[in-house]
Amino acid sequence: TEAVGMSDLVEFFIDNPGLLAEKALSHIGISALAIGIALVVALPAGVLLGHRHRGSYVAINVSNVLRALPSLALIAISLAIFGLSTVNIEVALVALARPPILTNAYTAVDGVDPDAVEAARGMGMSEREVLTVVELPLSWPLIFAGIRTGAVYVIATAPLAAIAGGGGLGDIILNQPTYFLAGVIAATIVTVALAFAVDALLGFVQRALTPTGVTIPKDLH
Repeated sequence: TEAVGMSDLVEFFIDNPGLLAEKALSHIGISALAIGIALVVALPAGVLLGHRHRGSYVAINVSNVLRALPSLALIAISLAIFGLSTVNIEVALVALARPPILTNAYTAVDGVDPDAVEAARGMGMSEREVLTVVELPLSWPLIFAGIRTGAVYVIATAPLAAIAGGGGLGDIILNQPTYFLAGVIAATIVTVALAFAVDALLGFVQRALTPTGVTIPKDLH
């Protein structure tokens, strides 16, 4: 069994900053594309279903099925269909990011205080105004919590994309014969740091965009 000391780990960081930076940027690109596609697909669907108080089976149960599938299984299924390609990787990562975004968007909008919604309608607001002026501002913290969760899932799982030729930090993590255990651990540390950094950044954006008077629950910070 190969052992690695702190000196070996530090030495790898010192000797390979360019490699780690290159793979980290690739990792961010792979993850950002998947999160962006998941947002375009899942966020409007969740918000619309929540506004109409319909489709809870689709929004929650189907998403839970996708969430229950192991990440490797998603990649393997996609690999069988698309082969070694970027499409394969993105399909698997989008499937991973979609459930928390869709479920949180649906739950957040569906759970807005009915009295506030009826009061808005009583004032003559259109359905679009009810959604944009009342429901979305009140549900924003929970919606954004789903986005943060999906983003962290994708970043933490993206190294597995190297199995399908995806690149990123997984190229180091899954190639111990070339980079040795020190490289595997170093790339893992960078992956964890990226996940924490993205979560912190999205948390800052969440607080900045949350309307005054709307409280962000402590477990969503």
